[in-house]
Amino acid sequence: MLKRLFFFALLAAAAWAPVSSRAQQVSQEKIPQEKEQVLWQKLEATISGVDRNLDGVLGVAILDLSTGQKYLLHADEVLPTASSIKIAILAEFYHQAQQGKLKFTDPYILQRTDLVGGSGIAGTLTPGVTRLTLRDVAALMISVSDNSATNVIIDRVGMENVNALLDSLGLTHTRLRRKMMDVKAAAEGRENIATPREMMTLLEDLYRGKVLNKQLTDDFFELLSVHKESYIPRELPEDLRIANKPGELEGVRNDSGIVFTGNRPFVISVMTTYLRREKDGGDAITRIATAAYQMFDRLSRASQYGRVVSAHDTGNP
Repeated sequence: MLKRLFFFALLAAAAWAPVSSRAQQVSQEKIPQEKEQVLWQKLEATISGVDRNLDGVLGVAILDLSTGQKYLLHADEVLPTASSIKIAILAEFYHQAQQGKLKFTDPYILQRTDLVGGSGIAGTLTPGVTRLTLRDVAALMISVSDNSATNVIIDRVGMENVNALLDSLGLTHTRLRRKMMDVKAAAEGRENIATPREMMTLLEDLYRGKVLNKQLTDDFFELLSVHKESYIPRELPEDLRIANKPGELEGVRNDSGIVFTGNRPFVISVMTTYLRREKDGGDAITRIATAAYQMFDRLSRASQYGRVVSAHDTGNP
């Protein structure tokens, strides 16, 4: 009987040991993820504070491109895009280049009839003489948000084709419905619109190569990363790569883009409208983008236990 009891005790011990080991392993695997969720909760608290104090309407969509985790606040509200719609226009421009419908090197001679308000650099060029490539025109559209250059690209690719591309990606609330500075169309309600979630999804689809081949994807983000006056990068490191496009209208401030933070790049779209003071909208975008960057930067440089490793360790022994 004693031998039999001893034998059963050995079997029980053998059966329990691996289960206990696996349970401990699973528990330890959850630790880093649980600690990351604390950081996400703190980011959410920061954004909630910004939303609470903003005299206007705020929509936010943030996506971790490494894990797929999202933060969404009023992300399905349809809001005016202002110049952020130029991301979609640029996407169709590259899409048609991939299809062979246009070439980046195709020449374009600026015409006086191209010039509209907010022309910036185009307004200083000589109509009928200045010769550019189509990619040069697209670069003016993105880098200095030149509205005349934007309208040239819209005429070249076709407004309906921009919207068809968006439809193919399931982005049915993002619409290009008027050219730049068409005040009459805006007064009639034909505003360029999107939701924060759809702006985030458009950038994610482009990043993951769902729209363009690798070569054109790389070139797309190179052009979108050209330094520009905008809200997302305002308080971020100067050498940080940020592919974004802001937008401004009366009562509206927006910015959407990808922040390439080490091995934890993220998409961020912050849209504001009904602003009593436009400056407050811009400041809200900057504060949210800075808080998001600070989180992703730590996640990018930290071990699974939260030890952040920098080129120059700031910790004390």
